[in-house]
Amino acid sequence: MHHSIKAFISRGDSHYIAECHEIAVVTQGKTLDETIANLREAVALHLEGEDPADFDLVPNPSLLVTLELEPSTDAWF
Repeated sequence: MHHSIKAFISRGDSHYIAECHEIAVVTQGKTLDETIANLREAVALHLEGEDPADFDLVPNPSLLVTLELEPSTDAWF
């Protein structure tokens, strides 16, 4: 059983896009805060009324988010 749902956030042209790997959830937002709030809501709605075990998840799993960032133009290394 998995204790977390992995999500990947990347920057699109005008929005951040969040996509889960274990469950079929994709959402977006104009800011990172909005994207994460939308991700929490989308995951909760997707799992509502479902048995988490059907997705190989423990009850009330956490979200593990990876954020893709553009490299800085100011190299400091």
